[in-house]
Amino acid sequence: MDGLNVVIVGGGAGLGALLAEMAVEQGAAGIGIIDLNAEAADAALAPARKAGRKAAFATCDIRTSDAAHAAFAKVAAELGRVDTLINSAAIYPRKPILEILDADWDASNAINVKGTYHMMVAAIRQMQGQTPLGHVRGRIVNITSVDAFKAHPQNAHYAATKAAVVSLTKSMAHHVAPDGILVNSVAPAGMATDKARISGFLDELAKASPLGRGGEPREMAEWVLMAAGPKNTYMTGENIIVSGGYIYA
Repeated sequence: MDGLNVVIVGGGAGLGALLAEMAVEQGAAGIGIIDLNAEAADAALAPARKAGRKAAFATCDIRTSDAAHAAFAKVAAELGRVDTLINSAAIYPRKPILEILDADWDASNAINVKGTYHMMVAAIRQMQGQTPLGHVRGRIVNITSVDAFKAHPQNAHYAATKAAVVSLTKSMAHHVAPDGILVNSVAPAGMATDKARISGFLDELAKASPLGRGGEPREMAEWVLMAAGPKNTYMTGENIIVSGGYIYA
């Protein structure tokens, strides 16, 4: 991530916060966090501040375009330039497939799909006007899920939104390729988090994976940063599945 300014949506916790930390470790010049929780966003910038890098955050409800664009503009102004956007914000509601209500669909679509779209548009408008570094004006990486590619009757509305983001990624990548903007997505499987260990879900992950274990969050994050970083100069419109063989595609 040498010298790049990276903005992470949903960067206040979980994979998003880890991505912020790892981007600093890999040499990012600046980190921007956009999150609904101001305290979490501010705390996630601690590694950047400790390393003497630029740091900026904005609170935002990404469900509305005005709020999303204003938050991105604030962070972009403080960083001076945005080279990479990572969309990590999402909700993961579980409900049996025959019991999903209109409100459940609306909430999942509003954050997981529409919010991702708003942030992409905000980033693209910024990137289109900036000087390219080599062949690339900017990079966008959307976090999807292996659930987009498998039956998921206990969380069909979540899985459907992640499949929608895969499709949206491809459409946006095609549209902005002439601008030198690369748009990709990464689909992690279940991760070996503390929450997974406490809940007992880690044993299920181990049984489901041919490798016999769930993926560590850093193993997932490495692929996100690969797609988001300066070594990616040509790949666009792709969805990278990181599942330890749980899903082949």
